[in-house]
Amino acid sequence: MATVLIAGGTGLIGKRLSFLLSEKGYTVIHLSRKENLKAQYPAYAWDINAQTISEEAIQQADYVINLAGAGVADRHWTKARKQLIIDSRVNGNALLQKAFSTIKKPKKFIASAAIGFYGDRGNEVLTEDSSAGDKGFLAESCVLWEQSIHDLASSTTIPTAIIRIGIVLSTQGGALEKMLLSFNIRTGAYFGDGSAIYSWIHIDDVCRMFIHAIEKEEVVGIYNGVGPQALPNKDIVYAIPKAKNQKAIILPAPAFGLRLAMGEMADAVLTSTHVSSKKMEATGFNFQFPEIVEALKDLINRKI
Repeated sequence: MATVLIAGGTGLIGKRLSFLLSEKGYTVIHLSRKENLKAQYPAYAWDINAQTISEEAIQQADYVINLAGAGVADRHWTKARKQLIIDSRVNGNALLQKAFSTIKKPKKFIASAAIGFYGDRGNEVLTEDSSAGDKGFLAESCVLWEQSIHDLASSTTIPTAIIRIGIVLSTQGGALEKMLLSFNIRTGAYFGDGSAIYSWIHIDDVCRMFIHAIEKEEVVGIYNGVGPQALPNKDIVYAIPKAKNQKAIILPAPAFGLRLAMGEMADAVLTSTHVSSKKMEATGFNFQFPEIVEALKDLINRKI
């Protein structure tokens, strides 16, 4: 089977994707800040600040997936943090561009992006052809991020797929893990008035999209990495006790309080982005978990 090199392989999506690829028989290797060739998935060194990368890793790779980037909601958005969020994505793609031009081209490059590209758009249904958001850090950073991918693709002529990832549901990290904590004491909260549309996806389905992009030669260009059932934030929160088969007291977390506590980073939970998955479905991709309650039940029961 082919060898898949993953940058960002130890992150939430990267860990699960590495497991699912291995289960299918692929050889999986990682790019990491520290080399560890004895790890479960051998890690080869790259340094995006110094713009250095392991030649051996690139030589082995049949396919390269880039999931790397500083966490968007991990810390307050200071000026330095926002620059790090951008640089960790843009400079990573620039380094891969240099490696593909001087060491070896993979058969395909599959890059993560994010639906933050569209900005806060209310109930507007958004496709891959929709324009970028015209204000806010999420849209600004995603536009720069995608430009670095387009620069790589155009200069190297490598077939490239870009997956704009939505809100990934997992019990092992991200938004759902934090939301589930309060339900341990049978309470929960939705954000603002709860009307912001969340375009969510089960972690296995988003990982399967990356595998689909490897296995389907025609999957090139931009695709939305979201499920088919975008929902108001309030509906997702109310689905959690249903999935857990328990009762809970659910209250609003007012937008003004979120702004006071989180500052500009509150955009990450208050932005409304109703994103379509139809283009990916048209390539023959089928969701295993298209419906919210069943998706939550699976995640909770399997602890993934």
